[in-house]
Amino acid sequence: MNRTLEKEMTMVSLDKNEDKNSNPCLSIVVPVFNEEGNIAHLLTRLLPIAREMALSFEVILVDDGSSDRTWEQIEEWSRSTPEIIGYRLSRNFGHQGALLAGLHGAKGQAVISMDGDLQHPPEVIPKLVRAWNLGAKIVLTHRLDHGNSSIFKSVSSRLFYRIFSKIADTEIESGTSDFRLIDQQALKELLKLNFGRPFLRGAVQTLGFPQAIVEFDMEKRFSGESKYTLPKMFRFARHGLISHSSVPLRIGIWLGVVTGFLAILELIFVVSYFIMGVTVPGWASTLGLLSLLFSVMFIILGIIGLYLEDIHQLLKQRPHFIISNQVGPETFSTTHTTQTPNSLTNFDANEKETVKIASFS
Repeated sequence: MNRTLEKEMTMVSLDKNEDKNSNPCLSIVVPVFNEEGNIAHLLTRLLPIAREMALSFEVILVDDGSSDRTWEQIEEWSRSTPEIIGYRLSRNFGHQGALLAGLHGAKGQAVISMDGDLQHPPEVIPKLVRAWNLGAKIVLTHRLDHGNSSIFKSVSSRLFYRIFSKIADTEIESGTSDFRLIDQQALKELLKLNFGRPFLRGAVQTLGFPQAIVEFDMEKRFSGESKYTLPKMFRFARHGLISHSSVPLRIGIWLGVVTGFLAILELIFVVSYFIMGVTVPGWASTLGLLSLLFSVMFIILGIIGLYLEDIHQLLKQRPHFIISNQVGPETFSTTHTTQTPNSLTNFDANEKETVKIASFS
């Protein structure tokens, strides 16, 4: 089992320094969506901590199609802070797509991903770096809520990860999030994976690299409201289960076996009574059984449909993100693609703008 690092541990110095402009030691990826009220407070806390570690670093802010002044704030900060890089996606691709965009552009030997609402405290970053320096290729975090999230969200989260760990190919502990550190070697392997719909929490667990866990106290959201609505949470959970487990299909098979067995028993019962010359009463029970069989059949067809939908998304080979604009040092290139294109970019080296490209529906 992964070793849990004590919360009180302090960072040790690293001997992995590289040129600050070309190969930073640390990349910090932060996807944001309509977070104009949080950008300044996030960077005010994050930048001093990163500088105190005496490591070369870059902060990649990915604007996931915000409709407020999030991008304008990223531009302002990038002009005054050379370590800040900003990507603007052509539309809202979702949290996982925005996170993938930042991971593709990250050049650090270690890459940290975190949310931009300050529920992931920047003060935990030195602990993640220390765990990496001690040999962990992937450093996960375990959040301690202390009542900062709703009862429904806490219970549903624990229930989902418990179910996921039981039926999926990998195990995810309750309290896990996208707040993690991943070594560049592990990141390269992660980005080679073909995603129908990305579920990075599960994909990271499949890599098999040495891991460590750091606990942290989750803070309250600094401002604004969570963008993860209830329908989005259900879709996220569904995509995670479908992409990492075939158990629902096997459940459908067993449902078919059980109901088929019951139907055979019913048929034997009817035939035996007919042979004995007894009128078979109970058309209601017969219709009820037929309704049960048809409902099970449609449930199985629905489960198959979910898997076909995931395969369909993969075969369409649509990018998980499209970057329409970038500010700060040039980091992204079209070489960050796999067999299934995860991104579309076309940067002008001088203006750092992208040629306008068609958006996918």
